[in-house]
Amino acid sequence: MNKQGKLVVMDHPLIKHKITLLRDENTGTKEFRELVHEIATLMAYEATRDLPMKDVQVKTPIQLCTSPIISGRMLAVVPILRAGLGMVEAFINLIPGAKVGHIGLYRDPVTHLPVEYYCKLPADIEERDIFVVDPMLATGKSAAAAINFIKERGGKNIKLLSIISAPEGIAVMQEEHPDVDVYVGVVDEKLNENKYIVPGLGDAGDRLFGTK
Repeated sequence: MNKQGKLVVMDHPLIKHKITLLRDENTGTKEFRELVHEIATLMAYEATRDLPMKDVQVKTPIQLCTSPIISGRMLAVVPILRAGLGMVEAFINLIPGAKVGHIGLYRDPVTHLPVEYYCKLPADIEERDIFVVDPMLATGKSAAAAINFIKERGGKNIKLLSIISAPEGIAVMQEEHPDVDVYVGVVDEKLNENKYIVPGLGDAGDRLFGTK
């Protein structure tokens, strides 16, 4: 029987503060990139809270002691290209041994549905705890499609992390992937007619990479 996934909305003052700065249209590319990295670091801290631990013997300068370490769990970070790239370094800084996969999707401007153009995952993805990262959870279709690709290749233990989310995207995730834990920085009001999050922050990829 599959586990029931949970929805975690971050309520830490630092995350709330940094999201406000992230939204500001006057925030430039460099600062925007730094803020995404900082928020992703705080979210990664929370999303890894349940990693299993084991006790080991360590000799300090004073004496031997028993102290916990992560019990050898293998991890993978999978950004949804391209905006998800802005969240990867935060995970790698915290967990240097994690492998990185990539899933390339773009949103069809007419149908607003995701179209795959690239998928490269670690060969042992089925053995890893997987963190799918994308700053925006709007319609939820891209995230759901990316997780489908991962499951088709054997991935099982999956969490999704997004900074800004819409109720519509959360509903799609809970319907299509009820076993996946979803971590979001904030839940915004809705999607507009162009399927952008309101109030949102615009296009995260364009703001990360200075494109239009």
